[in-house]
Amino acid sequence: MIDTTLLLIFIPTFFLVSITPGMCMTLAMTLGMSIGVRRTIWMMYGELLGVAAVALASVLGASAVMLKYPEVFNILKLLGAAYIIWLGINMWFSKGKLALTNHIEDSTILSNRSLFYQGLITAVANPKGWAFMLSLLPPFINPDNAFAPQISILLLVILFSEFICMMLYAAGGKTIGKALTKQGNVKLLNKIAGTLMIGVAFWLAST
Repeated sequence: MIDTTLLLIFIPTFFLVSITPGMCMTLAMTLGMSIGVRRTIWMMYGELLGVAAVALASVLGASAVMLKYPEVFNILKLLGAAYIIWLGINMWFSKGKLALTNHIEDSTILSNRSLFYQGLITAVANPKGWAFMLSLLPPFINPDNAFAPQISILLLVILFSEFICMMLYAAGGKTIGKALTKQGNVKLLNKIAGTLMIGVAFWLAST
């Protein structure tokens, strides 16, 4: 099993890292603002899967492959950024309605699948996420104990912390969105959400 002392240190450490504003948290707040917390959960599913994949790959050494073939990583990063920019532009130029609250069947950007992939791409293509997992996880794994139970517990802590923090950001975004909508500022809300979305995309592309 995992060393209890290491686990007690890891839990607050990772929670503090998760709660810090970053690409995924900004994305959660933006979507919470425009489509609500319930729909944003689909993005969270993708983000959690991406974070779990990055954590496992970092521990298992797959990150060495990414370092050896950086062009693959860069292509994925740029594709993800382009997709998020497209979403942001759609939000900016919406006509008096929330860009992501039209009929699902009329727009692929509204589908649960696209929200899922949005979270997955953002998590997997985030270089800071890789760097953090590479630097943080190994010290918390005791080589004298079985590997599987340790990484399983650490993953549970990581995913739980990420989910709680994204819910907090999404709820905060929803509160802002409601306030603006009540004041009749739906177009302003679209522009704020779109600008944040485009900001996340450029953040992703430039890291």
